[in-house]
Amino acid sequence: DPGSSDLSVSCAGMAGLRGARPARGGPGCCWALPTGLLCAYGFFCSVRPSEPFLTRYLLEPHKNLTETQVFNEIYPVWTYSYLALLFPVFLATDYLRYKPVVLLQGLSLIITWFLLLYAQGLRAFQLLEFFYGMGTATDIAYYSYIYSVVDVDLYRKVTSYCRSATLVGYTVGSVCGQLLVSLAGWSLFSLNVISLTSISVAFGTAWFLPMPRKSLFFHHAATQPFSLEMKVMDCKNGAIVQDQPGVPRVYLRMLKCYSSRTMLCWSVWWALSTCGYFQVINYAQGLWEMVLPSQSTEIYNGGVEAASTLLGAVAVFVVGHIKTSWAMWGEVALALFSFLIAAAVYIMNTVHNIWVCYASYVVFRIIYMLLITIATFQIATNLSVERYALVFGVNTFIALALQTLLTLIVVDASGLGLDIFTQFMIYASYFAAISLVFLGSGLYSIMRAHRRQEQVHRKSPDSC
Repeated sequence: DPGSSDLSVSCAGMAGLRGARPARGGPGCCWALPTGLLCAYGFFCSVRPSEPFLTRYLLEPHKNLTETQVFNEIYPVWTYSYLALLFPVFLATDYLRYKPVVLLQGLSLIITWFLLLYAQGLRAFQLLEFFYGMGTATDIAYYSYIYSVVDVDLYRKVTSYCRSATLVGYTVGSVCGQLLVSLAGWSLFSLNVISLTSISVAFGTAWFLPMPRKSLFFHHAATQPFSLEMKVMDCKNGAIVQDQPGVPRVYLRMLKCYSSRTMLCWSVWWALSTCGYFQVINYAQGLWEMVLPSQSTEIYNGGVEAASTLLGAVAVFVVGHIKTSWAMWGEVALALFSFLIAAAVYIMNTVHNIWVCYASYVVFRIIYMLLITIATFQIATNLSVERYALVFGVNTFIALALQTLLTLIVVDASGLGLDIFTQFMIYASYFAAISLVFLGSGLYSIMRAHRRQEQVHRKSPDSC
């Protein structure tokens, strides 16, 4: 899934620890080796030159699959698998202390590409999508592993390294795939062999990762005595929270996080927009295939994916240096940009020109990556590592639940089983509805803040 990396960094804190630093001289001091190995794993795991051409490969005559089977019976399995595996994988990641789940991800992707090379028939490719969903769900282990072996002061640095490794790997894979297809005339089967080889190298690299000694929940006591009755200091606002005996700390923290209207607003947008984003990127290749069949002409899917990733990274970098009052104008900004996303999806669907489709897709991904970065920052700013880990995990789970419902109704052959153009019209309408909701909410917030200021001004002793 080319877009799953956009979200993975948001879930990076799901196994982070605050306050339980590794002892000097322990595994936390030697941070360069595990970070380097993990970056190498992320890079090689992301170098998959065949991925931008997946739909074209599945529709080639030797696979003997129809468009309806690919779009309405095979692709939906990924969504269902991802949702079903996300929560148990999260628990297993923490309980097994990350490394075994990193290895499971590599093995799942190896099985996926092996089946992609040699499988035949509908059921075999549905099984392939299950393992692909497992590979996506276990991505959390990649982004959370490093927090268990380095000092908390290095979290920002190692996160940027791991994130950069996957982005560079995906870009290299997309560019190489496009060049090998367009200039060297390589077959898509050969590209899949390269992808399988690269993933196998990543799998071999993962075996050398050191085994962590701690985790967030199950192995917290290994470094620090833990009790449900202990007092936990909220590092951001100084408030002391007393956990009640018999009530899991995870639920108490989650309820406290969502009690803030600002937090709730950004989280709702996160879940709703991520649902639509996954749907668009999952079926964009299918739309391009309908606009311009790849069997009769040359396509540039790899170049488009690489360009959208690089330009999205630039947008993310730029937005980090923009200072604005997101607390006041955040909801209106979400409404405006959601409308632009809806417009991009609508143009992609209605203007049946492949270059317009490509350009709209690039704009779509840039805007989403920009907004999800802002949302990540807004959510994480006022929360400790453990708390924003929970919020990101819940938000992602809700997004996947909504996506599963949307897939079941709109895409799946057992539901409406709509054609690809009708699907994208629904996705455009979906983002337009999100825009209207946040526009109304944003205007209400601004008017309420303005009235509050007027009331304060009237009560002020200096007022006439």
